[in-house]
Amino acid sequence: MNFAVYTRPGCPYCTQIKQVLGGKNFNYREYVLDRDFTKESFYSQFGAGSTFPQVVMGAQNLGGCTDTVKYLRENNLL
Repeated sequence: MNFAVYTRPGCPYCTQIKQVLGGKNFNYREYVLDRDFTKESFYSQFGAGSTFPQVVMGAQNLGGCTDTVKYLRENNLL
């Protein structure tokens, strides 16, 4: 399973989801605000008002930290 994690520096939820994914040895690629993407492209992809982090698995947007953990638990991946 491959994940893309869109983060911003200093975000505690971003750190948390990276620990969750890393702890389960899931492969993920981190994209950092202002290094890999702009706020404009972030809102264009995820919608205005979206929060950090945003996690994408394949082509499916799982959402933020809470939604991602919920999805992983519901699908017996945690």
